Amino acid sequence: MATHLDLEEQEQIDQLKHFWAQYGNLITWVLIVVLGGFAAWNGWNWWQRSQSIKAAALYDEIERAADARDPEKVERALADMKDKFGGTSFAAQGAMLAAQSLFEAGKSDGAKAALSWVANSGSDDSYKAVARLRLAGVHLQAQAYEEALKALEAPMPEAYAALVADRRGDVLMAQGKADEAKAQYQKAWDAMSERTEYRQLVQVKLAALGVNVAPSTTSGVSQ
Repeated sequence: MATHLDLEEQEQIDQLKHFWAQYGNLITWVLIVVLGGFAAWNGWNWWQRSQSIKAAALYDEIERAADARDPEKVERALADMKDKFGGTSFAAQGAMLAAQSLFEAGKSDGAKAALSWVANSGSDDSYKAVARLRLAGVHLQAQAYEEALKALEAPMPEAYAALVADRRGDVLMAQGKADEAKAQYQKAWDAMSERTEYRQLVQVKLAALGVNVAPSTTSGVSQ
């Protein structure tokens, strides 16, 4: 009986050796790929978390420099942020905060550069849209009307269509093109929900141009 079991076990061992000789390398490489992929995934997540923590620290530095009204330090911190963490959402947020701080400090060129960077290099479409709207506003303040309109030409998410139309109306109004401005304000009004408080400001702009919109209507049709 013992001899029979020994022979049976030997046969199983021989089968296992044969199987491993035939498929062992394949199994090993599959395991290496799977385990390597798992390790790479964990490493990527760790790297992403590390990048986010470091980017957040630089954002805080920009914020502190902005609070201290130190435009030179704002620009240095922003340069570091773009150089080291340009692909993070913190970079876009930091650039827009820096733009506001620089604009208030009278450094409109720096503000435009920061907003242009987000608009052209940002990784998030919403941040890019907000940056373009603000950039158009900076150009409008400088009476650079064609540049302001150009900033609004790029495709943006549909959610920003009303704000784009409103900003375009402001630029056209500043150019003395009242009829074209009116059309843009009407477009903005039509696209905004009744629950949007900003719609009231658009209503005021339309009223100044002789257009009365009915507050109770959802379509914003003029009367």
